[in-house]
Amino acid sequence: MNFDYHYHPYPSQRSSVIARNGMVATSQPLAAQAGLDMMKKGGNAIDAAIAAAAALTVVEPTSNGIGSDAFALVWTRGKLYGLNASGPAPKSISIEAVKARGYEKMPVHGLIPVTVPGAPSAWAELSRRFGKLPLKEVLEPAIDYAEKGYPLTPILGKNWENAYRRYKQVLTADEFQHWFETFAPDGRAPKVGEIWRSQGHADTLRLIAETNAEGFYRGEIADKIAAFSEKYNGFLSKEDLAGFKAEWVDPISVNYRGYDVWEIPPNGQGLVALLALNIAKGFSFAEKESVDTYHKQIEAMKLAFTDGKAFITDPSEMKVTAEELLSEGYGESRRNEISEAAIEARPYQPPGGGTVYLATADGEGNMVSFIQSNYMGFGSGIVVPGTGVSLQNRGHDFSLDSSDANALKPGKKTYHTIIPGFLTKAGQAVGPFGVMGGYMQPQGHMQVVMNTVDFQLNPQAALDAPRWQWISGKTVQVEPHFPNHIAQALSRKGHQVEVAVDTGGFGRGQIVWRNPETGVLMGGTEPRTDGSVAAW
Repeated sequence: MNFDYHYHPYPSQRSSVIARNGMVATSQPLAAQAGLDMMKKGGNAIDAAIAAAAALTVVEPTSNGIGSDAFALVWTRGKLYGLNASGPAPKSISIEAVKARGYEKMPVHGLIPVTVPGAPSAWAELSRRFGKLPLKEVLEPAIDYAEKGYPLTPILGKNWENAYRRYKQVLTADEFQHWFETFAPDGRAPKVGEIWRSQGHADTLRLIAETNAEGFYRGEIADKIAAFSEKYNGFLSKEDLAGFKAEWVDPISVNYRGYDVWEIPPNGQGLVALLALNIAKGFSFAEKESVDTYHKQIEAMKLAFTDGKAFITDPSEMKVTAEELLSEGYGESRRNEISEAAIEARPYQPPGGGTVYLATADGEGNMVSFIQSNYMGFGSGIVVPGTGVSLQNRGHDFSLDSSDANALKPGKKTYHTIIPGFLTKAGQAVGPFGVMGGYMQPQGHMQVVMNTVDFQLNPQAALDAPRWQWISGKTVQVEPHFPNHIAQALSRKGHQVEVAVDTGGFGRGQIVWRNPETGVLMGGTEPRTDGSVAAW
């Protein structure tokens, strides 16, 4: 990656960070520092990613937890590896069983949408295969923050308060009371600057560290999760937990103007980002701040999402392969559907997300793109008593329509929103990138890649630039600082442009690029959250 980037018209709140020996970019400063500490102790970028991810379950519980799913792209020894740590639906669940409880669609909260948590297995697998330090040492910062506590940062405090107010209204049944005991111990959400701690988190993380996650899936924590699920008539069982292990997969890619853009294959939605770029690469973009540029980006993303929602599910049940969808011919056929006016895509309403993304790099050339999420903030609202384990609600994305590609089935993995990204060129690593935030994620990936490759923005500038988000039909949301004259011009092309009240729904990203000639690292962190780049 050439570090001689062009100036852009949206000055960054901060400059890109440049270093040589190591870099960790996360949405929370304490987690970034936890990762960097591992490298200074002799660990590598993989150890740093695990340490930061585990710390984030404590220092940013509004977006992820020990009960999360995770995905990773790991560059090491001159090769890119993919890890899918998304858990399947319980084997006892079915469309009929859910409908028998009075639901016409999968609920958001409670035990019904809970799938097997994958994050602890991801940490253990990454450590086993590529780590240098023992997992027990790598998880020490997370355990320390859980046990001794830490002060809340501004965006974290805001999101925590919003979640508490919402949960107080909707989570009134007995099974949700442990969430309030854990995350609102004083009868309210902790405030910015106040110390929050959780001994349950510390104890569970310590057990995961000491047993390489065996205690979570086949030991004491598994027993507690299964017992709680059974007590409140959930579907998740000890057998479901015992049968899970994170899976190594081959990443998928498209070549975009000489750069290979890599994503995890389905069941993740990274395919959507690649579909959009495969369509967009047939166009020429003379400048970033042009109505023609934004129009074609939005139209390409609409088509990509239409295909993604139609086909992405558990890979064993997909009716078409990623390779077929990413072919040159298919990309050209979809590109030909784009005209000068906004088109109507198959409508759907994307829900919000709750995710953490981090990027790490060390002085030896190792790099990690890692993402971890509960979904929709705190997830299901279920916290297993005494464990600090906040369970995800990934099963909410399953359809109760048996004809749908993502129809609920026992043991099936659902369409998954969280996606790590990675960039290479001519077989060499450029680096990890990601933009968390539900269905914004592939849209953020597309915009970050184009900001970098087409418009030569440095990492911080690529993240700072105003974003757009296709919602459904012809509706597009833009950030408050999006150029007004371009928003008006898009409206004249038929787009229904809405200016968002704030930037919270437009994703939160991190980037770390490496100069292949010097090994120097350049990183950017998200201005829309409490982001931080720790480096040395």
